[in-house]
Amino acid sequence: MSGMDEITGRRRRFAEAAREERPDLALLCLLVGAEADPELDETGIDAAQIELDRLAGLLPYGAGDPEAWATAVARLLGERCDFRGAPADYRRLESSLLHQVLRRRRGLPILLSVVWLEVARRAGAPVYGVALPGHFVVGFGDPYGRHVLADPFDGGRPLSGEDAAFLVAGATGAPLDPSMMAPATPLEIVLRVLNNIRAWAAARPERTDVQLWAVELSLLLPSHPARLRYERAQLLVQRGDFTHGAQELEDYAEVLAPMEPNTAESLRRQARAARAMLN
Repeated sequence: MSGMDEITGRRRRFAEAAREERPDLALLCLLVGAEADPELDETGIDAAQIELDRLAGLLPYGAGDPEAWATAVARLLGERCDFRGAPADYRRLESSLLHQVLRRRRGLPILLSVVWLEVARRAGAPVYGVALPGHFVVGFGDPYGRHVLADPFDGGRPLSGEDAAFLVAGATGAPLDPSMMAPATPLEIVLRVLNNIRAWAAARPERTDVQLWAVELSLLLPSHPARLRYERAQLLVQRGDFTHGAQELEDYAEVLAPMEPNTAESLRRQARAARAMLN
């Protein structure tokens, strides 16, 4: 199978997995990892899933109330296995790739939270992700009733309501809104992972390849920001694919024209400029 066929097959599988009634968060994150690491084949994806199963088997079955679950998972993943993060992890693409986080036991808050979510879920824990601005954490119990929060980036440190408010204030300067505590869906988590990868690549002009595939995977999700189409068009032009970039700009202009005619005309001008680069 050629490299292009492999990419097409992988993208098709990602799109199909994202449209399952109950999307497999681990599989979606591993397929993101396969975009970054061509050596991550089906055997590697299976091995990562098996490792999550193995870790889940080390948890006590039916740990009990939310506090007991949070304590049990922290003891296993945070203490015994030493999953945690550090400031340097924000500078590494590997910190956003699930198979690498499982290997290195280091990563961004959201990827460490994915490990916690997948391990605890397999063990039967009432666990969910909490997408606080700037810092992803996990919750155990009833998100609208009795629950506890934990910070996998800090080895599973328990978080009080005041702690969560402090994290939000540090990231946004705004107070904690109750809506921020709602459980994050698997697709919301995957989109946030891809947003992190896009941000990592955008800060490194030599990595437009990474930014492009992160945008293209985001566009395969059932729900995504429409403006990503513009970002993709810009990246194609930046990478010298003037024909496809111009076409993408024109297609996006057609979508915007009924609502934002001035913006649409600006996009058409950009498309003409991109086509002129072919001359």
